[in-house]
Amino acid sequence: MAIDLENRTLQGLNAFVAFVVLNLLYLLCCLPLITAGAATSALLEVTLRYADEERGHLLRDFLRALVRDFPRATAVHLVLGLPLLALLFIARFWITLGGPLSLLGAVIALLAALYLAGAWIQAMGLVAAFRAPLRQTLRNALLLPGAEPLRTAGLVLLPVTLVALALVVPGAGWVVATIGASVAGYLAALILRGIHRRHPSAG
Repeated sequence: MAIDLENRTLQGLNAFVAFVVLNLLYLLCCLPLITAGAATSALLEVTLRYADEERGHLLRDFLRALVRDFPRATAVHLVLGLPLLALLFIARFWITLGGPLSLLGAVIALLAALYLAGAWIQAMGLVAAFRAPLRQTLRNALLLPGAEPLRTAGLVLLPVTLVALALVVPGAGWVVATIGASVAGYLAALILRGIHRRHPSAG
């Protein structure tokens, strides 16, 4: 059987370009922080389909998902995101005070923030994959980090690694700006697909 290498190369190049444009579009949609939740759920929706080989059209489907799920994703984003920001602020406040008790308070606040960060990403994955009511989505998002701690840790490590690379490694900011977020979204989709298969009732 002959393999059409030129066609496979062209398909790979088209996919790469689509992921670069998707990355730029996602970052643009995240600039107003209020839209970051809807943008993330839309990114996860199209990458979940891509991971399941339901190719579709990455960019068109991203925009459709962004508009369709904007109210629900934004509500989830605010309900979980605002306490997350408050916990990060509290952790920073305790660190500046110094002393063992302050350090303990900072560690507790930071651990709670990490749990909420995991719940936030899980929630965006639930919005992307299911059409459940808001209350059910929030409840399941808060339970999944406890049920799937290792996979949730992997989900949290993806954006943390991207930010760390952009801040520490010279030139890595260009990688993050061009393809980092879309590739991280695809890796997150692979993790979320496994979680959703293990917990089909989460939706």
